[in-house]
Amino acid sequence: MSKEPMTHARIAVLMGGRSAERDVSLKSGRAVYDALVRRGYDVISIDVDASLPQQLLDRKVEVAFIALHGPGGEDGTIQGLLDIMGISYTGSSVRASAIAMHKHAAKALLEYHGITVPRGTVIRKSDRGGGPSRVLPKGMKWPVVVKPASQGSTFGISIVRRPSEWAAALRLAHQFDCEAVAEAYIPGHEVTVSLLGGTAGPVALPSIEIVAPQGFYDYSSKYEKGRTQYLCPAPLARGLLQQLKETAIRTYNIMGCEGAARVDYRVTPKGKPYVLEINTVPGMTETSLLPMAAAKAGIDYDSLAERILESGLTRVRYW
Repeated sequence: MSKEPMTHARIAVLMGGRSAERDVSLKSGRAVYDALVRRGYDVISIDVDASLPQQLLDRKVEVAFIALHGPGGEDGTIQGLLDIMGISYTGSSVRASAIAMHKHAAKALLEYHGITVPRGTVIRKSDRGGGPSRVLPKGMKWPVVVKPASQGSTFGISIVRRPSEWAAALRLAHQFDCEAVAEAYIPGHEVTVSLLGGTAGPVALPSIEIVAPQGFYDYSSKYEKGRTQYLCPAPLARGLLQQLKETAIRTYNIMGCEGAARVDYRVTPKGKPYVLEINTVPGMTETSLLPMAAAKAGIDYDSLAERILESGLTRVRYW
């Protein structure tokens, strides 16, 4: 017997867009669209461009399921548009989205609240002057990680191990953002904890350890099948796993997140976790980390999509 949908409102899955993560967003959006169709919802899909406001009006959209990754999707801009138009949407608000998207701003807020984050600084493109300096910011030492301040899917990221690599790493990061973040490289394990919001607060799903080739989880490691090993739950000490879950929930609450999110860590060989970032629109392809963790918790893909949709149905409208 089929389950009655939570709403009969017209739902639009927003996907694609113009960011560097367009291809991944399209895959996420199509998978979500198919899941909501299977659940019996009145759902359409929209590949986002400048015509979006008119499309939302013409197609009488009442709820938006945001499957947009990167700038234009996770940074609060689409959320602000939907707020102004009086359309409910899934996931986090403008404020939470904007802060979480900017890696340095997010880390500054978390550090203020006592969350351990890698030491780092912002280097603006304009700071490079006639050419990038080979001198590290004061107080830092090799190796360092250089990445765009507001970008996802590891676009523009480099691990810089020697001065001769510094200038190229800055140039690469600045292709994606006028601000680059340089932060201390944390050796150890790559671990992520996904969360689902609810009326009783966020719930942490089983953690995942990511074992990438040469220890670097770059774009090809993420999206080329078979290149990376995923261990779920992460094979870490029980006490450490609990600490990761508790810190992920604190991070989610400090940011003011809603709906689904994912907190990424580096954990040192001695078991000290560092929060790298929080993603407010986690990937929703069939092989993404959030669906993987949900499946381990007994939540199938269609149920996961419906759980995320619920965050849009309970949002308070101010317009």
